[in-house]
Amino acid sequence: MHYFIRKTTMPVALNAAWDSETWEQADTVEISNFFATPTAGSYRPETKCRVLYDNSGIYMLFTVKDRYVRSTTTRLNESVCRDSCVEFFVEPDGNGSYINFEFNCGGNMLASCVKDCTRTAEGFTDYQNLNHDDAAEIEIFHSMPSIVNPEMVGDTEWRLGAFLPFTVFSRYTGCSVPENGTVWRANFYKCGDQTSNPHWASWNPVSELNFHLPQCYQAIEFA
Repeated sequence: MHYFIRKTTMPVALNAAWDSETWEQADTVEISNFFATPTAGSYRPETKCRVLYDNSGIYMLFTVKDRYVRSTTTRLNESVCRDSCVEFFVEPDGNGSYINFEFNCGGNMLASCVKDCTRTAEGFTDYQNLNHDDAAEIEIFHSMPSIVNPEMVGDTEWRLGAFLPFTVFSRYTGCSVPENGTVWRANFYKCGDQTSNPHWASWNPVSELNFHLPQCYQAIEFA
């Protein structure tokens, strides 16, 4: 499995339609590998993502066809995975550190740089949450309200867009700005831990119910 991130020379509007001229430049990621657990039912939301880049950073647009939509967290680095959530975990330059970008459908974010993902009572052996100043550099578009509580039940399509500047990547991982042919490693996810129909899906399959598995990332190449 290999994903190509296309370079764009066009201004990218995060809120542009999925089938707009800008986003149709991008290849599509299908987040369709669902992990079966005793608490997960048969619900399978259709989730896709498109990714572009320019000299300043990465642009992403997720689209989700959902039925059970929840958004309750509003503070930076709260557990957004409990809500209707999409995620992008990326390891630049193969240097062993990765950043997990997690967004609930209301646009709240959890993001950290993880150097050692061994689990501890506090989280991980070696990690650092992005601070408010760095998070402020990240642009987020969300088509749903910030708060969706109680849960919205019924066919709903929502989008989440994000701009991730290379300055943030470099600050936390020391990576260089990617060029044509640069290969990073990543995985894309969809989850909803505390929705009425919990589910966990990934682009590349995971070997256990744990998204923090760098060995399950796949190549993403800047083209």
